[in-house]
Amino acid sequence: MDEARARDILHAAGLPHAAELIALGENAVFRTRDLVVKVGRDSAAAPELLRRAQREVALAGWLADAGVPTVRAAEPHARTVEGHPVTLWHRLPDAVRPAVPADLAPLLRQVHALPAPDGFTLPRRELLGGVERWLRLAGDAIDPADAAYLRERRDGFAGRAAALAPRLTPGPIHGDALPRNVHVTPAGPVLVDLETFSSDLREHDLVVLALSRDRYGLDPLAYDEFTAAYGWDVRTWDGCAVLRGARETASCAWVAQHAPANPAALAEFRRRVASLRAEDPAVRWYPF
Repeated sequence: MDEARARDILHAAGLPHAAELIALGENAVFRTRDLVVKVGRDSAAAPELLRRAQREVALAGWLADAGVPTVRAAEPHARTVEGHPVTLWHRLPDAVRPAVPADLAPLLRQVHALPAPDGFTLPRRELLGGVERWLRLAGDAIDPADAAYLRERRDGFAGRAAALAPRLTPGPIHGDALPRNVHVTPAGPVLVDLETFSSDLREHDLVVLALSRDRYGLDPLAYDEFTAAYGWDVRTWDGCAVLRGARETASCAWVAQHAPANPAALAEFRRRVASLRAEDPAVRWYPF
């Protein structure tokens, strides 16, 4: 899905075609007046995308009722527009500053204290579940040997992750716990982007920033402030390397889907795969 197709979906939904695009990744995200609109990829080939959008709307209400500061849905259900899930959200006040890891930690502590929700079921965190779809979208743009390598790596880490003994009590998690998914309003930090919410090892949420520290250049001091605010450093857990490896595999495959139309994504995909093949955890990864 490119920007032009996403705008066509907006128009078909009766929303302004000229809305401001603020993100284009797994979803196209637009801002228009007092709303934020998320347009998902075509769910005909991936029905789970519509289910995920419906669940995200339900989650927003559940979290608000539990006292977790979070984005609020503007409609009670996801729409389906020409096969694409579309969700509408109340626009938050402008951020007073960029979020930092220490803003995320208290929100995660609140989420990690919650029991399972009533009324709907959270899935397991299928961290590797999108790998096949992303590689399929990459098609001939990537080396078939790299795709085969990632599939083999996926299968290996899936088995190892299933056998992990957690340190924390499993339960609801955000699933993509990064500062970019926190919006700092005048009233304080708010959790956004709920589509990867799951019920699984809480350690999944904590490995995200550990990997950011090692691969994406997160300041070690900022990481230390995060672990101090949360109260535990996941790197002391024996299973950390397994979840890190699984997430690295998924991150490579996610980049691959953008390779057909984006030379920078293809270059970054090749960088990441090469570092995994070389078993070099110090190679820096970059956004594209």
